[in-house]
Amino acid sequence: MTSHDHTTLTEKLRDRPTPRGISNLMRFLIAAGISLLVIGALAGTKFAQISSLIAFGKAAQAAGPPPEAVGTAVAAGGAWETELESVGSVASVRGVTISNEIPGVVRSIRFESGAKVRAGQVLVELDAGVERAQLASLRARRELAGTTAARSRRLEAGGASTKAQLESDEAQLKTVSADAEALQAQIGKKTIRAPFAGKLGIRSVNLGQYLNPGTPITVLESQESAYIDFTVPQQEVGRVPVGTPVRIVLPGADSSQTLTGKIAAVDPNIDPVTRSVKLRASLQDDKDTRDKLRPGMFVKVSIVLPQRNNVVFVPSTAVLRAPYGNSVYIVEAPKGANGGGKMKVARQQFVRLGVTRGDYVAIDEGVTAGQEVVVLGAFKLRNGAPVMVNNENKLSPSQTPTPPNR
Repeated sequence: MTSHDHTTLTEKLRDRPTPRGISNLMRFLIAAGISLLVIGALAGTKFAQISSLIAFGKAAQAAGPPPEAVGTAVAAGGAWETELESVGSVASVRGVTISNEIPGVVRSIRFESGAKVRAGQVLVELDAGVERAQLASLRARRELAGTTAARSRRLEAGGASTKAQLESDEAQLKTVSADAEALQAQIGKKTIRAPFAGKLGIRSVNLGQYLNPGTPITVLESQESAYIDFTVPQQEVGRVPVGTPVRIVLPGADSSQTLTGKIAAVDPNIDPVTRSVKLRASLQDDKDTRDKLRPGMFVKVSIVLPQRNNVVFVPSTAVLRAPYGNSVYIVEAPKGANGGGKMKVARQQFVRLGVTRGDYVAIDEGVTAGQEVVVLGAFKLRNGAPVMVNNENKLSPSQTPTPPNR
């Protein structure tokens, strides 16, 4: 072998890849293949998930929103009493402000604030010392005038005196007697008495105080049954004759203790400003009534008319009130359904409301008896929304609710 051949063989052996170089290349290719497979698998999984979500979204969009759980009630019909509502105030049968008629200084006070008194009972005595002294002088003069007049009668009968003298002496007797009676009456006015039996108010005077004529001393209200004064519009006067029954409810009182009475008088004049007529109702005279009512108290008045109207009514919670109109949601089967399916939808129906009776409100127009209306959850509905009726938690509305005072 020549030297040239040996050099060529050496170069070929040097350029030939070794087993270790082949092993590194294979590991690189395997790792790259596995990575590509993992990435492909992940991409396929994510693509499947996204496709599933897109398909679910399209299906949900096609199916519409899920049904809302609501509570319902059936609109009922019945005959309701016709009532006129008004606001009244309590007026006492007899009530006065006691004051002095003539001036004087308070010498004695014979009552306490809030006390009950009988008719004629002395309340206040004014100082009448000067008047009593004058009365004593007049009585002495009256006795002298009487003696003089008697002597003149005897002398005139015996012809020892003239008739003119007798007439003068008798006139003097009458004058002095009249002055004594006038002074006695004035002294009597210094003693202030209760004009009738009743309950006194708060005392407004003190011992030793000088009172000008007409100074308020206290108020006196009789303990008899009270009156209720209220008004109605002029167009309603013909419907409320004397004798029409009324119900009186005190603010905050339990409606089960509503007071009853009847119209006792109707004012013949109409107020030119409000165009209303004043009426007065008398209440049943019993102790409970007297204890509950105080003059000037505000009350609610319901005039019960003889007519009864057939109305459709629903619970007040069914009504959605808005500036553009009041409405309710009626639950019914969807259009095209044969009525056998369970799915229902809510249809918004505008209504015209009537009178309110307790927890119910009358529907004058828009709902008929027997229709199912939403009474719980109506605020979250829209027209045509699917609903699921759940009446496990029912309301208990009443035409005469009696909520407890807290």
